[in-house]
Amino acid sequence: MPGGSAAFFDVDNTLIRGASMFHLAAGLAKRKYFTGRQIWGFGVKQLRFVLSGQENLEDIASVVTAALSFVEGRRVDELAALGEEIFDEVMADKLITGTLAIAQAHLDAGRQVWLVTATPVEIAGALAARLGLTGALGTVSEIEDGRYTGRLVGKPLHGLAKAEAVQALAAEQGLDLAACWAYSDSANDIPMLGSVGHPVAVNPEPALRAHARQSGWDIKDFRRRAQVRRAALPAASTAAGVAAGLTVGYLLGKAARRP
Repeated sequence: MPGGSAAFFDVDNTLIRGASMFHLAAGLAKRKYFTGRQIWGFGVKQLRFVLSGQENLEDIASVVTAALSFVEGRRVDELAALGEEIFDEVMADKLITGTLAIAQAHLDAGRQVWLVTATPVEIAGALAARLGLTGALGTVSEIEDGRYTGRLVGKPLHGLAKAEAVQALAAEQGLDLAACWAYSDSANDIPMLGSVGHPVAVNPEPALRAHARQSGWDIKDFRRRAQVRRAALPAASTAAGVAAGLTVGYLLGKAARRP
């Protein structure tokens, strides 16, 4: 019978400021993995994501599709190693310390702590390993002979798919979902949040904040603790917003200067 407990964390704007896929893409572009012109599409979506704090299903699908086309034929171990480098170089400074402290408290209490994200599972796993977490659930790409084929296995881990993945993991690990926690900033993750006994809205977008209040869920807003005013564009004044803007501006200018 189920009896264990765990905590499940969304990544983007819950554990890390901005979109992890964009940070990865920007790091790969710096290493000439692909061109600045290609990453421009990532940049537009990242700025909209950072400034609004909201996820767009079409953007997520297009980002995943673009990412798969970029890595087609690349070795899995190569991308995993680069992902670890980019985390240490870029993403570590964008961790949301309040959320990280909560994750550590769960670990200290003897609970499993899992990341649940649309980010490719290899990158999510590297992030979880760097943070000393139990593991990660992420989008699964098809692999043949150690290389990416450019196709997905199943669908991106987003929305209802996250709840289904958490439920499958709970059955596999013998977890009691009523004794588990889940954390997210996005209304798209309401199915996952609603599948556990202790849902928590972290830095919630307006739709999730309203749902959390109506449902009596806990709300943690580390943006206000950082004294970011509601009237301001929430993440634009953070390092993530500035970095994203500078990166996209640089890449756009570089692309425009090309003959």
